[in-house]
Amino acid sequence: MHKDELIHIHTILVQVKRFFENTGHCNNFQRYQSLHISPVHIHRSKADHKKAIFVLGNELALIVSDDGLSRQGAGVSARMQELVDRCR
Repeated sequence: MHKDELIHIHTILVQVKRFFENTGHCNNFQRYQSLHISPVHIHRSKADHKKAIFVLGNELALIVSDDGLSRQGAGVSARMQELVDRCR
């Protein structure tokens, strides 16, 4: 996948994150925030954006599974964590 495509996906996930924050579902995205990267950081590497996508995707999947919004949320979260671990 090209870097610009990863940045686009990163942007969409950040919009979902903001939705959850604005609706009061969750304001705790510590692992993602600890990366100190956002979609506007176009100077950051492709690998940095990929890791941010996996970390944020994992946190979003956990929120969905914890709220009972999706039965697949836990499985998605586990897979995202595997991908995060590969990025190390």
